[in-house]
Amino acid sequence: MHGESATRILPMLSLRDAARAVDFYHRAFGAKELSRVTTPEGRIVALLAIEDAEFGVVDEAPAVGNFSPDTLGGTSVRISLYVADPDAVAQQAVDAGAELIFPVEDQPYGLRQGRLRDPFGHHWLIGRPLVDSPSTA
Repeated sequence: MHGESATRILPMLSLRDAARAVDFYHRAFGAKELSRVTTPEGRIVALLAIEDAEFGVVDEAPAVGNFSPDTLGGTSVRISLYVADPDAVAQQAVDAGAELIFPVEDQPYGLRQGRLRDPFGHHWLIGRPLVDSPSTA
């Protein structure tokens, strides 16, 4: 975890079946589970990390406004994951159960990037900057 004074954003992904999500993110992205709490209502809240990038997963709780993409019928956010080898990571995620929305390709905006939908409805952009792109210079 980063120092107390560091500014950071920690996305919390609401979904159905957080326990299954922890397993999926481990298989898809190599995520490590840092902590897990089960609430008195039986919902799981887990903190995960893909290398130094931390995020959480939590079972949806409609009573307090935490809805999964399944409940909403879509998602309003995309998660960008920058890795050294986006082609391999995207394939690993598809092998783990993600759906390919568009393949990893060189994009005109300076990234090699593809898009996936995980089994819980969240969209992931898997990519890396293109070394010779003017937008990355």
